[in-house]
Amino acid sequence: MRTARRAAREIALNVLYQWDSAKLPFEEALETALEHADLSRLGDDQRIESAKDYAQMLARGVKEHLGEIDYHIECIAEEWPLDRQPAVDRNILRIAIYEISHVNSVPPVVAIDEAIELAKKYSTADSGRFVNGVLAAYIKKKKLSVENS
Repeated sequence: MRTARRAAREIALNVLYQWDSAKLPFEEALETALEHADLSRLGDDQRIESAKDYAQMLARGVKEHLGEIDYHIECIAEEWPLDRQPAVDRNILRIAIYEISHVNSVPPVVAIDEAIELAKKYSTADSGRFVNGVLAAYIKKKKLSVENS
């Protein structure tokens, strides 16, 4: 059975991809993704609502912190500027960095594992390694900045 949070990450990815690549207005992308998401495999209404709520929180959180998140990605992936990264990879990284930085209930290792799985499912053969490398470097950078504070 699919977990509610995994389903939520897929919805958030859909929203962010439509907003980023197709230039759909954010609210329209959010509404469309939520409306067309097949969450029936989650089972009960409580899990479905939980997935929708988490998806909205992720998508809105990434949008709200986009400058900060993109700055981290650009600093780490210097050889791959944001505009050269596949849009799917870019938005997977955004979701994972948002979760690592702003969602205390998600351990960083879970955010990374989930991001890698999304990359393997929705992007290129090399995307899982790319996402893993960027997120591992982000965790290392984040730990160093906390230790030096």
